[in-house]
Amino acid sequence: MAGETPAEETTAERRVKVLRKSNVKPGKPLGRKECQLVTFDLPYLAFFYNQKLLVYGGAGAGEFEEAVEKLKDGLAVVLEEFYQLAGKLGKDEDGVFRVEYDDDMDGVEVAVAAADAVAVADLINEEGTAVFKELIPYTQILNLEGLHRPLLSVQLTKLKDGVAIGLAFNHAVLDGMSTWHFMSSWAEICRGANSISVPPFLDRTKSRNTKVKLNLSKPSDAPEHAKSAVNGDPTDAKPGPQLREKVFKFSDSAIDKIKANVNANASDGSKPFSTFQSLSTHVWHAVTRARQLKPEDYTVFTVFADCRKRVDPPMPESYFGNLIQAIFTVTAAGLLLANPPEFAAALIQKAIDSHDAKAIDARNKEWESNPKIFEFKDAGMNCVAVGSSPRFKVYEVDFGFGKPESVRSGSNNRFDGMLYLYQGKNGGRSIDVEITLEAGAMDKLEKDKEFLMIMDS
Repeated sequence: MAGETPAEETTAERRVKVLRKSNVKPGKPLGRKECQLVTFDLPYLAFFYNQKLLVYGGAGAGEFEEAVEKLKDGLAVVLEEFYQLAGKLGKDEDGVFRVEYDDDMDGVEVAVAAADAVAVADLINEEGTAVFKELIPYTQILNLEGLHRPLLSVQLTKLKDGVAIGLAFNHAVLDGMSTWHFMSSWAEICRGANSISVPPFLDRTKSRNTKVKLNLSKPSDAPEHAKSAVNGDPTDAKPGPQLREKVFKFSDSAIDKIKANVNANASDGSKPFSTFQSLSTHVWHAVTRARQLKPEDYTVFTVFADCRKRVDPPMPESYFGNLIQAIFTVTAAGLLLANPPEFAAALIQKAIDSHDAKAIDARNKEWESNPKIFEFKDAGMNCVAVGSSPRFKVYEVDFGFGKPESVRSGSNNRFDGMLYLYQGKNGGRSIDVEITLEAGAMDKLEKDKEFLMIMDS
């Protein structure tokens, strides 16, 4: 664990004051390690770091410092297995991107901060992500910068009545499944385990071993979209639309109603629509209404599907890296809204079911023949794009001082139509839907009785 250094960021007007920074390395020497990035990883190099915020209640000054040391000690242990997060991006002699780790590297960056005027309730009730920018590191930092920056940065902030853990993960190195595998493993160590119960499967080349050379070496090599903020950076000649974010909480009973409604007219022998397909249909309809599209306007539903069990041979759930692909469903807005919900659900179900090993292989070969770094607009026109998954047990991440009061995403990688789905805090079948929309459409969505009537008050 490297020595701590005072932080420079102490601007008076900020509500969050960064007190000090240090670096955490794996707790034992591991030597030199290298792991090639594969086709599933590379398209995300020009996305921003993936940001998460976990908010915990009840920690006084003494308890906070004790929690910081426990978290850093646990991080050193868990990095012995997840050492790739303590490394950097690099390239081999052929120019192929890889993760490189060496004992001499800095490791994970950890900042300790204070926000004594910010309460846990303030963050739970926060609809947007503006305040999160002071609690989560690496806002609008490209994954490509992992050539020079840590692949994981953590900020531990003392709140008025709790602790906020802000994290920025390099998305070219891992997806949501791997993110929460790491988080649950870190928490497991902090709760007193001597070792993690499920070590990561680290050999990405088992999923795809095609070497792809990309001519990227600095942020200016990235697509134009990545050089300015999604919301419209002042330096951008074409600022994006004004976006709003909001979390809609669906209870067990709300989810049951949505699912029953979508499956009400299912034909005999047909495959039932899943919770995900039913909720996706509900949101897709509501967002399309809120956008007031013309009947002939196309709308696209996009889901980043986990491919661990779809590839041949299948990969274990503990596979560490990106093993996701975007699956697209498109129809005309008029057709979508004129039909009963099972129409859209069937489109989504068919797209997901047909994305088998053959389809995944074909997509990979197509990309390898003409590599393209993803841009936000690639999610599709008038899109609804789903990231994260309610299957991730985000509210089970207990470091020894209780379960989180709130789990949110940061401001990175947001665009009009982006959704993050999270397990609801109450568990069971409840789901939180975190939506980013153009401000005018969000205003309409908030007043949509068909969308709101089955939700918690």
